[in-house]
Amino acid sequence: MSKPTLCIADLVVERGDKRVVDGLSLSLMPGEIYALLGGNGAGKSTTLFAILGFLKRQAGSLMVAGIDASADPDAVRTQVAYLPENVALYDHLTARENVDYFLKIAGRPRSRADVEAGFEGVGLAASAWDERTTRFSKGMRQKTAIALALLRETPLLLLDEPTSGLDPAAASDFHRLLEALAKRDVAILMVTHDLLGAADTADRIGLIQAGRIAREWTAAPTEPRFDLNALHSGFASAR
Repeated sequence: MSKPTLCIADLVVERGDKRVVDGLSLSLMPGEIYALLGGNGAGKSTTLFAILGFLKRQAGSLMVAGIDASADPDAVRTQVAYLPENVALYDHLTARENVDYFLKIAGRPRSRADVEAGFEGVGLAASAWDERTTRFSKGMRQKTAIALALLRETPLLLLDEPTSGLDPAAASDFHRLLEALAKRDVAILMVTHDLLGAADTADRIGLIQAGRIAREWTAAPTEPRFDLNALHSGFASAR
């Protein structure tokens, strides 16, 4: 039986004098898509930052790909790819140059053929590979960043509001891309306010309230995968 890619137990994170994450526990298996929903200030992004090591944990344990974050935080970061709401790329560089650069500083340089295969895998048009990213839409930036994550071969992908600002067609394309990554055994933790998108894509949906998972839903094997009324009621009660 495979081991969890991400395992969080009783996580506590404070920002200033406020306890933002308060005893949160969560695990993800390889290839699982988990959507984390909750109101503003509930602790969603703080949880991501704690996984990345950007914020200090006051209590609890955190392991990624079997690596203890307390023992080797740098090694944990090599196992994680993170896509913020607005993907930051060097606008004066092309998509190919951006990916080559970030792979080099990560110590994972790849061949030209590998990079092009990565772009093809995420559906980035060949005409965009050598175009400066200053003209890229949000969807194109996301595809470039996910190609980078794919080429780094990280087992865990963290997403913060990935479909914010995308039109319905682009959001649908993005969800299909996540499903393709999951088939490669990438575990995906996605912070989102998009109930419909979460219900369409996620294997599990967790509602974070007051810094911990208050409720959790698991996708049914047949349609409808989730009870949208229950999701909406749960989310509305947490706001």
